[in-house]
This record gives sequence, C-alpha cells and structure tokens, in this order.
Amino acid sequence: MANRILVCEDEAAIREFVVINLKKSGFEVREAETGEAALRIFTEEEGRFAVALLDLMLPGIDGLTVCKELRRASDTIGIIMLTARTQEADKIAGLSGGADDYITKPFSPSELVARVASLCRRVSLAGGKSEQGEKDRLVQGEYTLDLRRRCLLKAGAAIELTQVEFQILEFLFSKAGAPVDRLSILHHVWGDAYFGEEKIVDVNIRRLRMKIEEEPSEPRHLVTVWGRGYKWQS
Repeated sequence: MANRILVCEDEAAIREFVVINLKKSGFEVREAETGEAALRIFTEEEGRFAVALLDLMLPGIDGLTVCKELRRASDTIGIIMLTARTQEADKIAGLSGGADDYITKPFSPSELVARVASLCRRVSLAGGKSEQGEKDRLVQGEYTLDLRRRCLLKAGAAIELTQVEFQILEFLFSKAGAPVDRLSILHHVWGDAYFGEEKIVDVNIRRLRMKIEEEPSEPRHLVTVWGRGYKWQS
C-alpha cells in the first residue's frame, strides 16, 4: 500500500504523462478515466492506496465529489487534486472537501513526483510507530493526541483527522502556548521542497477548527496570532 497510487484523469495524454512518471519513480499505479471508475477501483481493491490523484473536472461525477467520497471512506488516504484552474475558490473547495494538496496544470515530472512522494511519507506514518520514543501521547487539557494510533481524543471521544491535520496538530501541541508561523508549519508538514503556497495551511487550520472547536468562528484552542501565525492554547 505504501507506494500504490490511484490516478483519475479523463484526458488520456495527461493521464499517460502522470502514470509513466510515477511508474518510473517506483510507484504502483492504477488508473481511471472517470470518477465512477475511480470509486469502483477503490472499493474493489479495498482502499489499499496510499495516495489518490484526482482531476477536478471529470465527466459524470466530478473530482470534488470523488474526493469527498474517498475521504468518507478513509481518513488516512492522501488526496491530491489536479486542476487547470487557478481561481482561489477551486483550490479552497478541494482542500475543504478533504484533499491534502493540489497541483495546478501544467506541472513538471519533478513537481508531480515530489508532491506524491511527500504525501506518501506522511500517510505511511499512520501505520508506523511514534517517533517520540516512549512518549506516545501529547496531552493538552481535555485533548489527547495519540501518536501511536495517530488519532485525537477529546475527553476520551475520538475525532477523525486526516494525516495532514494530525501532523499540524502534533506540531502545534509540541509548541503549545507559542505562536508558530505559517512557513514553519508548511515546512514541517509538507516538507522544505514543497512547491505550493502558504494558504494551504490556513485551509487546514479552518478544517481543524470545524472538528475541534465548539465555536469555530471564535476558536478557544486553535487561535490566530495576528502577524505571527497560529498557536495552541488549552
């Protein structure tokens, strides 16, 4: 599963470009031309994929709908949206729908492989052991981040997080009470070689607030430090 990729792209030339470059880099790839086919493959193969690359504009079921369905089925799969659009709303819609990243067409083979490899590494943490040694939990007030099971507990009740959300929260928990700037979060979670923009951090913070705050518009724990970034406060 660690290197299995599901590619859903209706344009044959682009799909071939993506598949060839991923295979050359050692990934195992399954491809689909439509959203319906992608969901069928995902179900038939029991979700054994590390990452899904989804074109936003697809015939029939669009990429955003496929993204939401995959995210409902799995909170560990990494999802990257492929889009020719540059509008802010399209990028935010994909991220808010459960995607971890997006790539705007046209893109180079090196960018494609780097993004997929980075997300695969993050996803693989879900099945691995904590890097914290014996310290396998981070506790902040009523919230407990279980580093072995890769989950968040609030007063003992589990809150489902994607791997990106988990890593952001782990980083902020480890620096609780101190402001952390967006660039530091971006480098910690997405890696120093990330090609994208800092606003991907903001969208994921917004998504986290929807899951953990009683009033997401007036956050008590995951707060903005104006001009500095974000911080966790218990």
